Amino acid sequence: MRRQFISIVIFLGVALIFVSISSAAFVLRKEGKTYIEDQKGERWDVTQAEALGFRPELFQYGIGKNAFTPLDDSYLSDGSSSIFQNPRIIGIADGTEARAYSIPKLRYHEIANTQINDKKVAVAY
Repeated sequence: MRRQFISIVIFLGVALIFVSISSAAFVLRKEGKTYIEDQKGERWDVTQAEALGFRPELFQYGIGKNAFTPLDDSYLSDGSSSIFQNPRIIGIADGTEARAYSIPKLRYHEIANTQINDKKVAVAY
């Protein structure tokens, strides 16, 4: 019984090492920039993250940039006039313009794309 338990632990340890190595990102350094390349061949500039101490060799693949459907301005109003009591929001202001995003709406989209004073903004929750 003990021998079987040790065999299982060793097998799981080797499997964990294999999975972590196989999902590590391919790192490319070119013209003073550092990129990681995902499984689909898309490159991501991680130069700034590396400058902050992150090691690109340890980056792993996530769920990809198109995993979430972002909100855009057409979805910010549902046309209802009801106002929730004490709604939780994320707000942004720049000069005379301001935007507020409902946490319940962001909960299902995670990202809202908009523009404020000619600046493109992505609000993430």
